[in-house]
Amino acid sequence: MKSCLMRAALLSFATCTPLLAAAPPPLPAEHLTVTTLPPNNPHRIYVLDDAFVNEIDARVHLFDGDTYRRLGQIDGGFNPGFNLSPDGKTSVIGATYFARGSHGARTDVVEFTDNTTLSVTHEIVLPSKRAMTLPTYFNLGYSNDSHFLYVSYVTPAASFGVLDPAKGTVLDEIDTAGCVLVIPSGPNRVSTLCESGRLLTVTLDAQGHEASRAMSEPFFDPDTDPVFVQGIPITNGFAFLSFLGEVHEVDFSGAQPAFHPAWSLLSAADKAQNWRPGGAQVGAIHRKLGKLFVPMHRGGEGSHKNGGTEIWVFDMKTHQRVARWPVASQKLSPVLAVQVSQDDAPILFAATDRADVAVFDALTGQLRHVEKQLGQTPWLLLTP
Repeated sequence: MKSCLMRAALLSFATCTPLLAAAPPPLPAEHLTVTTLPPNNPHRIYVLDDAFVNEIDARVHLFDGDTYRRLGQIDGGFNPGFNLSPDGKTSVIGATYFARGSHGARTDVVEFTDNTTLSVTHEIVLPSKRAMTLPTYFNLGYSNDSHFLYVSYVTPAASFGVLDPAKGTVLDEIDTAGCVLVIPSGPNRVSTLCESGRLLTVTLDAQGHEASRAMSEPFFDPDTDPVFVQGIPITNGFAFLSFLGEVHEVDFSGAQPAFHPAWSLLSAADKAQNWRPGGAQVGAIHRKLGKLFVPMHRGGEGSHKNGGTEIWVFDMKTHQRVARWPVASQKLSPVLAVQVSQDDAPILFAATDRADVAVFDALTGQLRHVEKQLGQTPWLLLTP
């Protein structure tokens, strides 16, 4: 019996020997490299995911609206502010980090990311008073010549920091007497929103220190119809939508803001049906075409954060609605944020309350693509 087993073992070894001899050579060692992204194009979107379920892990996703590819992501820390440099080459994030994740020593920083490599190039450490709010254009922003960067502070006292992004230094802190956020204009002006419905505008000197300030007249009534702080860029400033659907266009091209007459998104019939805007990023404007896109829902007082069940399209010159696009018919949940590219073949991006990002033809409303689960809470969309 033992001799039979021995013969079987020898036969098995002899059979396997040629296979062992023919084993392939080891694979060459892998070397990690950093690739680069192609230059920005009008249909690239930067999606700020506030990561509301686990807020210490926010991030910015880069997505291509033509190829429907996810191009990369940028870390955002806790409850970040986000914006792009005027030339679109740099992403700037105001972030907060705690030494032990969700607690411990706090560090506030502004991080600068190269948009070709998505690598952090440098940072500026801030005082521990960065405003942590729902994302808007106005958490932080550049002067139009990129010489200054402004960061909103709340402690709860309100102020803003003036930074030199090239030298990586904090130049000054400007008290704003209870007015919040930063709305840059020109090379050296910053306006802030006040609870009285006014705008405080601070003009800086060449060193980034306050030279003068002025308070505007009220342009909305905060008691009867407050505005969303998520302003929408127009040619010379921003448009602010109110909770009840009024449009307030503000021209920031002069030394002081100039206010256009307000107009309404709603007809008498629309008001009777309780239509109103809502969401996290409540509108987008194609500046050349003069088209305004707004997520609209039916609701009452306190529903201003509800997403839109329809997207309404308005002509900014005639103030007339020219289209309405129901989103449920496209099997989409309510829309919380919208952004439109500024080229001659524009596309509209719409982020839903299920974290899907839909890509529409902005001229026809045709749905081209739905990117599922682009983050957790994609509440701010920026195009270069």
